[in-house]
Amino acid sequence: MKILDSDIKAILSDHNIPWGMLDHSTILVTGATGLIGSLIIRTLLYYGHNIKIYALVRDQEKARALLGDSIHYVRGDIRYPLHVEGQIEYVIHCAAVTTSKYMYSNPVETLEISIWGTKNILDFSRNKGIKSVLYVSSMEVYGKTTAEDNPITEKKMGYVDLADPRSSYPEGKRVCELLGCSYFREFGIPVKIVRLAQTFGAGVSTHDNRAPIQFARCVLDDRDIVLHTHGHTMSNFCYTADAIRAILTVLLKGKNGEAYNVCYDAESRTILEIAKLVANQVSQGRIKVQFDIPKENVFGYAAETNTRLCSQKLEELGWFPRIGMKEAYTRLLQYLMETV
Repeated sequence: MKILDSDIKAILSDHNIPWGMLDHSTILVTGATGLIGSLIIRTLLYYGHNIKIYALVRDQEKARALLGDSIHYVRGDIRYPLHVEGQIEYVIHCAAVTTSKYMYSNPVETLEISIWGTKNILDFSRNKGIKSVLYVSSMEVYGKTTAEDNPITEKKMGYVDLADPRSSYPEGKRVCELLGCSYFREFGIPVKIVRLAQTFGAGVSTHDNRAPIQFARCVLDDRDIVLHTHGHTMSNFCYTADAIRAILTVLLKGKNGEAYNVCYDAESRTILEIAKLVANQVSQGRIKVQFDIPKENVFGYAAETNTRLCSQKLEELGWFPRIGMKEAYTRLLQYLMETV
């Protein structure tokens, strides 16, 4: 069995998720060709039960090649008002900029996609009588925190430098969360929020250039991991299948107007520690970790931070992580080898 099929079956085996609430429903997913959006759609297709899926996409041919012909495509730009005929019961809003370099070089567009896009989705939901709206946010909303602030619960916030163009992403996410909570308080839109930790695993795009994917490719290619920072930033992690389980749990069981951290608490490590784990344990010592640190932030990396997320609030809904970091890299490597 291919690793992605195995992951989807594992998601569907989670009896804590009230799957029956989705039966015969219509669901809109934005960011449908991204990692999270595409995995949600694949999971729902596998589940079946007469679910009708609408996917908001910019490139319909690309989306069809990835997701097939069993869903309904809505072609459009998230920055403009959305029109879908008929009833929609659930919305999962994943659309966002995901490339650090783009955030740094295009902060205005990053903000537009986040804020205008989210407002358009909320206005759309207001007119549809939605049962539940799930906004996919990020651990980056916490900004720069210190070790003394840990563990980071949903009520703690750190510093975001508004003069830094890279802050367009975390500050945009903060505004989107505020929009969601405001629409809930003023208009009764049933909005829930998940703040994803660094999420990777089976299902990643072959064009994904985030650090975990680069580390895995280094193992496949038998070449050393080269860090462009000192690697002191604390990275909070969640495996893809665990993240999808969390999203569906919050969509169906979460409290309106509330945010939930999605992470594997015990697997919080610095970037350097992760790189060493991959080099020493995953590759079994075949590769090493080296440094090549530029004088300027040419890669658009986020500011160094020491954030250990706490997932207790999500665990109170009955969700618990299943896949640790070493196994996550092993499964990711298997997936990458299967897709070559």
